[in-house]
Amino acid sequence: MKIIDKFIDKLAPMFAPGAKLSRLYPLYRAMDTFLREPGIRPEASPLGRDPMDVKRYMSLVIVALAPAFLASLYFFGWRILLMLAVSYVAGGSVEVLFAVIRKEEVNEGFLVTGFIFPLILPPGLPLWTVAIGVVFGVLIGKEIFGGTGRNLFNPALVGRIFLALGYPALMTASWIEPLGGPWGRLVSGISLRAVDAVSSATPLVAAKGGVLAVPLDLFLGRITGSAGETSAAAIILGGLFLIIVGVANWRTVVSIVGSFALLNALLRLAVPETVAPVLFNLLSGGLLFGAFFMATDPVSGPVTKSGKWTYGILIGIMTLLIRSFSGFVEGVMFAILFGNICAPLIDEVVIRVSMRRYVRES
Repeated sequence: MKIIDKFIDKLAPMFAPGAKLSRLYPLYRAMDTFLREPGIRPEASPLGRDPMDVKRYMSLVIVALAPAFLASLYFFGWRILLMLAVSYVAGGSVEVLFAVIRKEEVNEGFLVTGFIFPLILPPGLPLWTVAIGVVFGVLIGKEIFGGTGRNLFNPALVGRIFLALGYPALMTASWIEPLGGPWGRLVSGISLRAVDAVSSATPLVAAKGGVLAVPLDLFLGRITGSAGETSAAAIILGGLFLIIVGVANWRTVVSIVGSFALLNALLRLAVPETVAPVLFNLLSGGLLFGAFFMATDPVSGPVTKSGKWTYGILIGIMTLLIRSFSGFVEGVMFAILFGNICAPLIDEVVIRVSMRRYVRES
């Protein structure tokens, strides 16, 4: 740590007010807070806030994402690392640019957005497409609203939907067949191009034709799909960790999964030829990943407890309806985005109802 301290302190004069690199101070500040705890001393009470709160929060999310990320490396190969690097460089550049323009610090929020984005993409997607998607997501999904903490939508979702609508041919022809065995694709090389990319059907696409994947394959991740969304076991492991440490709110997760499963069971009885079995729908696609890691975003979701229940039920119901009765085989990303739109209204209604009840009881 002493070496890091000396290195950062030596760079400080270069970014001081009036220095040549003063406009890049937000970049220096981001590096400082990322590598070490800044020496912040509160001048007055209250003294309860920790300057590392945001960093710890983001670090816990990345730790929770680790199982899904490692599973993606195992099943789809080291190319996922390239996608991650492109995501961080391209999206991080937008983040730094706006921090410099606004003369603000670079917020650690992008650490999670940049990590999540490649995990919700087809693993064989061209790298330039990854860059375009994350730039669009950060720019349109967050920066035009004022940056981290002010965004209405989840930036990773905005980028994913943009690619799905703007480059549908690439998105449906960039899947990679998972490789099993003791080492999976870990023994394969790393390449800028995904030579194994195919247009084979994902489990949800195959289900439209009446072919259902084996539940064990869905649980372990031996299926075609987005890089980090195939292994239900890895997602549940990381998601439960988020709930235990208090980062993800269990109400949102339970309401999404519960409403989805309940409606799925009812519609399965009514129209079995249209709606897939409950277990299959729960384990396939991005439902679990979205419920644990995207719908629980504290910025774009409701803040009230009752609002989280309503928000989750809305997302769960919309996801199943889109999957079963629309032209899209997956509905999680659209459902969460719609939930983001409704979140402020949901909180407003909950607060107004609570205030009226309080006034009546008083």
